[in-house]
Amino acid sequence: MSILHVGLDERSYPITIQPGCLQSVASELAAGCSASRYGIISDDTVAGLYGRDLRESLERAGLSCDLLVFDHGEQHKHLGTVGALISQAARNGFDRKSMFIALGGGVVGDVAGFVAATYMRGVPFIQIPTSLLAQVDSSVGGKTGVDIPEGKNLVGAFYQPKAVYIDPEVLATLPKKEYINGMAEVIKHGIIRDEPYYRMLGERFEQIMALDPGVLKDVIEGSCRIKAAVVSADEQEYDLRRILNFGHTIGHAVEAASGFRIAHGFAVAIGMTAATRIGLGKGTAGEELLKDIKSMLKRYELPTEIPPDLDRALIKSYLLTDKKRVGSRTSYILPRRIGDVFITEEVSEAEIDAVIG
Repeated sequence: MSILHVGLDERSYPITIQPGCLQSVASELAAGCSASRYGIISDDTVAGLYGRDLRESLERAGLSCDLLVFDHGEQHKHLGTVGALISQAARNGFDRKSMFIALGGGVVGDVAGFVAATYMRGVPFIQIPTSLLAQVDSSVGGKTGVDIPEGKNLVGAFYQPKAVYIDPEVLATLPKKEYINGMAEVIKHGIIRDEPYYRMLGERFEQIMALDPGVLKDVIEGSCRIKAAVVSADEQEYDLRRILNFGHTIGHAVEAASGFRIAHGFAVAIGMTAATRIGLGKGTAGEELLKDIKSMLKRYELPTEIPPDLDRALIKSYLLTDKKRVGSRTSYILPRRIGDVFITEEVSEAEIDAVIG
């Protein structure tokens, strides 16, 4: 077992990484929490795999529990879903001493966290991420929210969970495409903060793709350690935390312009390549760095180019509504070398046009 900590004073919380820990969550909650009622929020895919078993284990531990389910997919990450879940919780008698449990991937974590942040002006919740992307990234840091037609994640809140429980064993049921989707965020963490970690991803490629338990635990722990350190230093993204957005500015625009046909990690991989190309044009990154990053992404079967059929004008329109935009300027995270990135608002429209085509 590994236990990491996100240090945020009174909002600090542990990240438990342990194979099989999904089976022990109920007993831990029964021993250490005093919630009046528990609401497992999950999507219709994960609910069938793990949600009903978790609910039954909570009930066996003597805890009152409901399973609140919504349709899976980014297209259901919107205010209508949040409203429906909140209404169901209210009808089922949830009060201010209730607790929500986010059981699922990144979409579930974002939606459930936002429900917790807004229901009765805020009730506690915990994260039990079941996708690699959620385990290494979105379950840690307290970002919650939903999409609106004008852009991705434009409505949300910083709202920290009380705990995160990561069970690597659940990844065995994850489709290969979803596993690769999460690897984009893993690679991102190495590029922005930790070259030895990044090099390990290349050296242990076969074991990582084979879901070797020991190596997979090292991958998850390494990413969580990087993200926890950054979040602890800058909870609400005023400065340092912005480096976690490497690849996300253009990536989010690509994701939205595709109607979310392109999954988040795949879009971020495209965005990381584009950001490196911007750095190459500015002279802050070299050809070898671009080659290195593209090679790593391609090895993990991640894309590096914007699909030719994607509307470039639509991509640019989404860049104008990026949530990181302040006034007429948008922040971009550009790499100097592996493990070293910087934040700049000095990216011209011509430089954007040069990389998105």
